This record gives sequence, C-alpha cells and structure tokens, in this order.
Amino acid sequence: MEINIDQTRWWQRIYAAFIFFTRLPLWRWYEPPKECYRSVVEHWPLTGWLTGGVMALVLYFGSMLFPWPVTVLLAIIARVILTGALHEDGLADFCDGFGGGGNDRERILTIMKDSHIGTYGVIGLILYFAMLYTCLSLMMPKTAALVVFAGDAYSKLLAGQIIMFLPYARTEATSKAHNVYRKFSVKAGISIFLQGILPLCLLLYITRYDLNLRWDLLVFIPCIVMYFLYYMMHRKIRGYTGDCCGALALLIELAFYLTVITLL
Repeated sequence: MEINIDQTRWWQRIYAAFIFFTRLPLWRWYEPPKECYRSVVEHWPLTGWLTGGVMALVLYFGSMLFPWPVTVLLAIIARVILTGALHEDGLADFCDGFGGGGNDRERILTIMKDSHIGTYGVIGLILYFAMLYTCLSLMMPKTAALVVFAGDAYSKLLAGQIIMFLPYARTEATSKAHNVYRKFSVKAGISIFLQGILPLCLLLYITRYDLNLRWDLLVFIPCIVMYFLYYMMHRKIRGYTGDCCGALALLIELAFYLTVITLL
C-alpha cells in the first residue's frame, strides 16, 4: 500500500536523510518507507552537523597528535569516507556535464548521468581539493574546527534551496536515485533554516572577540555563488539534478571558507 509522505513520522524522515547522505549502515537496523526519501533535503543541513562535526573533531584533536598539514588531510579523508564521496561524485559529473556539454541540454544531462569521469571532472576535483586543503591549512586548529562545522551545515542550507527555484531536470524514472525531492512546506522551510544557521551563529558567538568575521559577508558571499550556479543551471538545463545539488553544496562551502580566510 502506498504511503503519503505526510503520514510518515519526523524521525523516519531524518533517519532516511542520514541513510541517503552518509555511508553509515543505518539501513541494517531500520529501513524507512520509500516516501521518506522525497524529503531528505529538508534535513540535509542536519546531516552536515554530523559530517562537519566529524571533520571538526579530527581537526581539533588531530592537531594535538600530527603536524597540521597532515591533520587537515586526515579531516578531508574522514568526510569523504563518511559520505562515500557522494557530493564529490556530483561535483565531478557537474564539471563534466557543464564543461563538455556546451549549451546542449540533453548532452549535458547525458554526460552527467555517465558513470565515467572525464577531463573536466578530474580537473574540477583536483582544483576543489587543492583549494579546500589550502583554505583549512591557513586556519588555526580551533578556528578551522568551528568554521568547518558552520560551513558544512550552512552550505547545505543554501544548496537545498535549489529545489524551490528550479524543477527537476529529469523524470523520476530516469534519475540516478529514482527519487525526486518534494518542495518545502513552511514548517520544513523553518526547520532547514534553523539547521543551517545555528552552527553559523555558534561560530560568530564564540569568535566574536577573537576574529574579525563579519556576519554579513559570511552570509551573503556564499549566496552570490549560489545565485551564479542557479543562473547557470537555469540557462543550460532549465532545472537541477542530484549531481547539481552535490556540486552546489561543495562550491558554496568553498566560497564560505574563502570568505573566512579573506577576513582573517
């Protein structure tokens, strides 16, 4: 019997989000109804509390055991393992599709769905990881831990908004995950906003006397990056895909870190 998503419980939808966005074997203990996966974006920043929190712990405590460059690399590896490189795979496909597809919508979508990685994808990942590593390496351990925890959740808050601005570019049957996200209700919108903004508030509160972190720039510069990527997707494929969501999250997060080191 088909279940309406509104008939599922809130904890089932959160559970589905952690199954979807991480590689934790939570499905072994419980498998939420399939309908719960339509709302996983509503809890995406909450999964960022986990992935960003793991990175933050590795950065802070790892710096007590290893040289700082090694610690930064271990933190990046920890998140890649925890997510199964889900978003990095999306970034590679995004670079391949938009880099090699020209202005041909169908060609872009076909390239993005191809499981093979191309030149644009390889270059995109190399540049992304180089920039991420450099940004974190320029911060002190405590600062880096707080920034990563805030940046992970905030970037996913902004990236998740794409489902409100654009339609899904494929049909549910042709999507990689065979799942199309539902648009936010007012309640879900308030929830995802709080999930994404609270870690940022924590960062600003703790560093209010130590660092010159202007909240307006931290908030709005990632929004500008979000708008630029939205415009690109709207113009070229007139919609979004799961790969686009993953690429959005990583690129917005990188813009957040670049803003931080510029302010520092």
